[in-house]
Amino acid sequence: MGLWNPVRLRDGPATVTHPRSQEHPAGTSTTRTWILTEDTLTRIALLTTTETDLLSARASGADYVYGNPAKLDVAAVETLIDGADLIVFRFLGGKEQLPATFTTCTESGLPLVVLGGQHTPDATLMELSSVPMGVAAQAHHYFVQGGVGNLRNVHAFLSDTVLLTGDAFEPVEQMPVWSELPRPEAPTDEPDGHRRPRVGIIFYRAHYAAGNIKHIVALSDAIDAAGGRAVPIQTASLRDPDPGLIEFLGTCDAIITTVQASGGLTPADASAGGDEGAWDVEQLAKLDIPILQGLTLTWNRETWEATDDGMSPLDVATQVAVPEFDGRLITVAFSFKEVDADGLPHYVPDPERCARVAGLAVNHARLRLIPPAQRKIAIVLSAYPTKHARIGNAVGLDTPVSIIRLLRAMREAGYNLGKPGEIPGTGELEPVEGEHPDTTAGNALIHAIIAAGGQDEEWLTSEQLSGQPVRIDAATYRRWFAEFPAELQEQVVQAWGEAPGNLFVDRVANPDGEIVAATLQAGNVVILVQPPRGFGENPIAIYHDPDLAPTHHYLATYRWLEKEFGAHAVVHVGKHGNLEWLPGKTLALDSASGPDAALGNLPLIYPFLVNDPGEGTQAKRRAHATIVDHLIPPMARAESYGDISRLEQLLDEYGNVSVMDPAKAPALQGEIWQLIKAAQMHQDLGLEERPGEEEFDDFVMHVDGWLCEIKDVQIRDGLHILSQVPEDEGMVNLVLAILRSNQVFGGRTDGVPGLRVALGLPEDQQDVSVTREDTDRVETEARSLVEQLAAADWDMAAIDGIVAPLAGREDVDVAGVRAALEFGATEVVPRLRETAGEIPAVLHALDGGYIPAGPSGSPLRGLVNVLPTGRNFYSVDPKAIPSRLAWQTGQAAAENLVARYLDETGEYPSSVGLSVWGTSAMRTSGDDVAEVFALLGIRPIWEEQSRRVIGLEPVPLEELGRPRIDVTVRISGFFRDAFPHVVALLDDAVALAAAQEEPAESNFVRAHVAADLKAHGDERRARTRIFGSKPGTYGAGMLELIESGNWRSDADLAEVYAAWGGFAYGRDLDGAPARDDMENNYRRIKVAAKNVDSREHDIIDSDDYFQYHGGMVATVRALTGDAPKAYVGDTSVPDAVRTRSLAEETARVFRARVVNPRWLAAMRRHGYKGAFEMAASVDYLFGFDATAQVVGDWMYESVANTYLLDEENQAFLRQANPWALRSMVERLQESVDRGMWENPDPELINQLHELYLEVEGDLEE
Repeated sequence: MGLWNPVRLRDGPATVTHPRSQEHPAGTSTTRTWILTEDTLTRIALLTTTETDLLSARASGADYVYGNPAKLDVAAVETLIDGADLIVFRFLGGKEQLPATFTTCTESGLPLVVLGGQHTPDATLMELSSVPMGVAAQAHHYFVQGGVGNLRNVHAFLSDTVLLTGDAFEPVEQMPVWSELPRPEAPTDEPDGHRRPRVGIIFYRAHYAAGNIKHIVALSDAIDAAGGRAVPIQTASLRDPDPGLIEFLGTCDAIITTVQASGGLTPADASAGGDEGAWDVEQLAKLDIPILQGLTLTWNRETWEATDDGMSPLDVATQVAVPEFDGRLITVAFSFKEVDADGLPHYVPDPERCARVAGLAVNHARLRLIPPAQRKIAIVLSAYPTKHARIGNAVGLDTPVSIIRLLRAMREAGYNLGKPGEIPGTGELEPVEGEHPDTTAGNALIHAIIAAGGQDEEWLTSEQLSGQPVRIDAATYRRWFAEFPAELQEQVVQAWGEAPGNLFVDRVANPDGEIVAATLQAGNVVILVQPPRGFGENPIAIYHDPDLAPTHHYLATYRWLEKEFGAHAVVHVGKHGNLEWLPGKTLALDSASGPDAALGNLPLIYPFLVNDPGEGTQAKRRAHATIVDHLIPPMARAESYGDISRLEQLLDEYGNVSVMDPAKAPALQGEIWQLIKAAQMHQDLGLEERPGEEEFDDFVMHVDGWLCEIKDVQIRDGLHILSQVPEDEGMVNLVLAILRSNQVFGGRTDGVPGLRVALGLPEDQQDVSVTREDTDRVETEARSLVEQLAAADWDMAAIDGIVAPLAGREDVDVAGVRAALEFGATEVVPRLRETAGEIPAVLHALDGGYIPAGPSGSPLRGLVNVLPTGRNFYSVDPKAIPSRLAWQTGQAAAENLVARYLDETGEYPSSVGLSVWGTSAMRTSGDDVAEVFALLGIRPIWEEQSRRVIGLEPVPLEELGRPRIDVTVRISGFFRDAFPHVVALLDDAVALAAAQEEPAESNFVRAHVAADLKAHGDERRARTRIFGSKPGTYGAGMLELIESGNWRSDADLAEVYAAWGGFAYGRDLDGAPARDDMENNYRRIKVAAKNVDSREHDIIDSDDYFQYHGGMVATVRALTGDAPKAYVGDTSVPDAVRTRSLAEETARVFRARVVNPRWLAAMRRHGYKGAFEMAASVDYLFGFDATAQVVGDWMYESVANTYLLDEENQAFLRQANPWALRSMVERLQESVDRGMWENPDPELINQLHELYLEVEGDLEE
């Protein structure tokens, strides 16, 4: 029923008498006639969502009955107020959110005092009172100050003022705005050779007033035990903090806060594209000390222990997502809300979790006290898959060169890196012709790590094992292992045997075994490759064990960093490693969760790509990371090359001939078709036969449009290097790329148009009137304008002269061009120039400084306020998903998809499968979520002030204009973690669509639910449409399976996809095993869809695309025998959404980037990591072909010729990353062996075989 206590606190009847009541006729001042007797008291019913009020009311001794109106039902409130003389209703929330229990109170006829739950009075709530506003305002003051005395006196005040009882009362007892809790026995010794770091603990005054501070005392003791000095401080709020409090906090070295975010009330206003002044944390930021969020859960401990979620949706929003806007570091839950015998809540600390929060805070604070020369730092590179070819996995980042420059900056800052050259790459090196010295240094660094052993088991020799420098003997590791909770020990032993296991264990010198790790170490710095996850070493687990426990080697390596190397902090370089994805609770981790067990108390600094808020947020929430975001890679237009250039010339010639000399047209038609066939472009266009003469002109227009799509693609023109500011042509290209979009800035979408749009090019180039010639002309003009501005050093004063020649042109929005150029000069370029601050920000975090927060997202989507980089990015308000703008984009995506299917088949798709990721939801504020709603014909309802989604409503069929489309959603593990509220909304949307009483042909959702009900009779199962990873796990399993080679057919792919993703989500489901229901829904899927929302990456940039999208296609094909339509929704330009087939998108990306000489040349500039990127593209192409069968023989042949047999590229690979060269040859051979490359040229295969033998020999030497 909920929390309430109807017991009287003093004896006495409910009706009292009062001599003054005879002076007031009944009903004039109250709703009753009051008669006082000496032994009676006034009873007040206190209904408050502020639970500290309840504790203070109980302790006050006044005659209260009390409860929480948000947790009670109507019947409970009726019982509670029965016999009361007056009601106080105090509610945290808006007028429109008042619960049904409020109506019960208004209809009771009792005097009613309505108050808001915030510190500032809420006039809209107060005016609902039946007492005068002045009385309500004074009562509010009592409650805001809180505490036992004020609750006693507000009872007397209301009794006397409203009920005229004559009770004596005291004025409001003013609590201090803030105060330090006295701790006379706090330690003052110096256990570490320096003063104890001071760690402030900020907690609510209301808890102090109510005596609910056991958790604060326990945390204080834990900080002392960890070597710090705890400074607990009570305050009402951190919004507009008292200057004295700020001054006092300046004496601390770190802060743990349990109070809500301080920057503002509407986080949606401060997200990407929002108002930069909407969130103000200046007072706390200027302290320049780490601020950690200590989690005080509103769940009890039993609930927390029983769930993988870790936190309730409310706690996720208020204690994690919104505090990240302040730049706070997320820790773990150290207390739980338990209910006592009277039904009242109080916080109960967890000593072990208190120790974790304390250890983190003290270690962050200690960085301020240890000089750089004495600090020990671990630099970790991820490697996934675990191959020599793929060390330093970091999307968009030249990891080796970035580390070289980070090390250089550390040496300059006073860190001990040993002698120059002791870490390979940090000293003098023999120059390599045509290669930047830092690239040469980066190559040397990675080659040295590989020489030290690496973690590629295929190449690991017994000599390398015995020679690895980090050696953890079995006895030591067993002691460390014994410190882990029994639950984790059991999981690890079950998966990997008794400690120390067999993985990376050397028994040559010590028969008991030594766990070894490949590292480079000099001075106080160690560089290592992140330990492998373990699936490559236990491929059978891929089929049945997505929550595979970390290996002994994994745990030992990270424990060595803290316990033996003595690291003061860890730097993970680039998006992303595997630590934050280990099994365990999704948030508020326990000691058995993989990330918590491995990382322990080590501060983690994490340079991370700014356009990937989801995966970076995962590191923030599950590995307490301090993010330092970095810039996207250089971008450039793909342009034309090779056969595409030749075809362009023929099309231009054909256009001229058709007008000037039609007799020559047939001969040119033959040349055009011959070239298209030779380039295999007829496959892109879905043609086998040459079009007839009558259709050829239309065909030429189609080809022209396709060539334009290819050459106009934005591709990566290299990789980013930490702190490297774009220069010269690179700056022009990136500014041009950013200015393509209409800007979303300062919360406005109508301010600055895209530069090309202002020059007359429609945003939506599906308009057939837009030709390749039009696009090229506008692109050339836009480039000229930006180059002129760059030549003037981006000086605003030059803009008048630059735009002057455009005056009078009807096809140009001159004001828009001016606005775009001004925006480039005043906003874009200054922010890009601040990229230089990325490495200094990493060093500042290592100094124990505060890293300012900032929004995250895609700058090429018109979201320039995600720059400058070097900030600790935050994501979105999870309850504001989808945004209104995302709803518009999602609607367009839905209708585009439906129209494409209708055009191809003549009917509507009865069911769509859509993969939805947390990263995309954060980057777009919910485009994919909105598309699901739109397909279902369900519309979100927003609350205006907060911009949060507060409900759903069906779109009438007449307005929808089509049937309601059934949607099966495969969510990512991070989406599940970050958006529990949205998962519930999606579930509600399906239920709402199914509940509409409409014909089956107009409501596919209802029809399918009815069919399933008839089959099994379970209504909940019949409308379940959201599936994802097993609770506490992540991924789709396809990459692990394909890397293992342990698969034969679609059935194997579908088996792993279902084993990893067959868990149901929605209200009251929480990851219930539901493979049968998932497969039943998948059998209905007519379209398998995935959206691409940013031009900064493509579907062959990441394994996730083939894992989720390809995996869905393969699963449907295995279940039904037929492949569904596979569509890619392109929402990268929200005003010009389009849908392509997966085959079209694969061909488009392949031609625009994968085999584009411009991209290959750009990768060669980046040495080892550039070769890594080539190998990754080949792997992802293979993954898409294995799952979705979209890679033609001509693509394999083109890769072989362009990557491997081209003399220049092959020489580069041999020198920079021969392991990548070998890996690509192996992958192509596997495609032949599996029949995916169906008809390869035998001579080509012989050349590849010879190359493989040569490289193998070179590597073995």
